[in-house]
Amino acid sequence: MKSNSGGIDRIVRVLAGIALLAWVILFNGPALAYIGIVPLATGIIGWCPAYTIFGINTCKN
Repeated sequence: MKSNSGGIDRIVRVLAGIALLAWVILFNGPALAYIGIVPLATGIIGWCPAYTIFGINTCKN
């Protein structure tokens, strides 16, 4: 897997994932907020499968 997410993109994904998970865990948010696992994981590993499908690359190589 070649990295296709840039620095700012990864930071935003990690923060969004943490916010969604905190919402559901700390504030009894809806179960759908567990979807925050996806942006958190893609932000940590730096690879997004949707970017691959659509040919998007925000990473400076």
